[in-house]
Amino acid sequence: MTTIDVKTESRSVHEVLAWSRITVEPALRAAIDTLPPAMLRIAGYHLGWWNEHGQPEKAPKKATGGKAIRPTLVLLSAHAVGGVPTAATPAAVAVELVHNFSLLHDDVMDGDLTRRHRPTAWSVFGVNAAILAGDALLTLALDVLAASGHPTATDATRTLSTAVQELLDGQSADLDLEQRAQVGLDECLSMAEKKTGALMGCACAVGALFGGGNVEQVERLRRFGMHLGLAFQHVDDLLGIWGDPAVTGKSVYSDLRSHKKSLPVVAALTSDTSAGRELAALYHRDQALSGTDLVHAAELIDIAGGRAWSQTQVDDLLAQAMRQLPTACPTAQAVAELGALARLATHRDN
Repeated sequence: MTTIDVKTESRSVHEVLAWSRITVEPALRAAIDTLPPAMLRIAGYHLGWWNEHGQPEKAPKKATGGKAIRPTLVLLSAHAVGGVPTAATPAAVAVELVHNFSLLHDDVMDGDLTRRHRPTAWSVFGVNAAILAGDALLTLALDVLAASGHPTATDATRTLSTAVQELLDGQSADLDLEQRAQVGLDECLSMAEKKTGALMGCACAVGALFGGGNVEQVERLRRFGMHLGLAFQHVDDLLGIWGDPAVTGKSVYSDLRSHKKSLPVVAALTSDTSAGRELAALYHRDQALSGTDLVHAAELIDIAGGRAWSQTQVDDLLAQAMRQLPTACPTAQAVAELGALARLATHRDN
């Protein structure tokens, strides 16, 4: 009889994340190692495994290869439906590859110069090379699923492909919103659901598939991930304005500097307040915002209620996510560990 290879008592969220990294990273490295040399060099740099010359180096204290939230959601979702978590390792690798594909492209489109406390891949290797490396990670993700031999590999591949299409639609909408003066809050929320919620929902769904979950369990866990993903985007957007650069690894006011129509910004712009109208006049200037302008824009978003609205949305979305778990998960441990991970993801400083 196969046994579930995790403790029977709930672990702390940090124990869960450490277990996930130990489980997934060897398989992720093995997959990355199959890339052509030029793509391998960029992917490994982006993931923080080596420097731009392909040489291992001691990472800065705060530099990481990411929080591993999505692959951890895959493993915990497999466990949640009664499966063996490690059997879902290929799905976890595939989701992490897709996530990093999106980051490589996102950094190019946003013109971001730093990620994870180091220069972005495109700023080191060039735009075209970074785009190609992202493409390589996407195709590799599908190959990892296809090669897994798991009975649900076909369904998981379709689930992942659908999530990628939604992610791309969300990213396209994000770019479109940046070019428009008038943006509705509903369309901004729809964009965020697709851009971030789709892949987190997918992570939970493919984990449940690899764990042998039934249709209802897979759907409940997908909804859990979708709600969590939207809450996660709210937190990202708040940090994009008010986050500490020493913690986030990005420059101060990075989203405001690029005139990004993030969730708290759009909430403020559509607030029908004097602060919102003043923000609109400032935000829609053709010229770059000065340091003083950036500080004032952040103050106006706060005064107009954008910051408080996003913070409230985080709590509401987390509650919606948690309501999905009792039906989907047969064990208290699964509920506790998924809940702890969700709370960490939505109440973070980086």
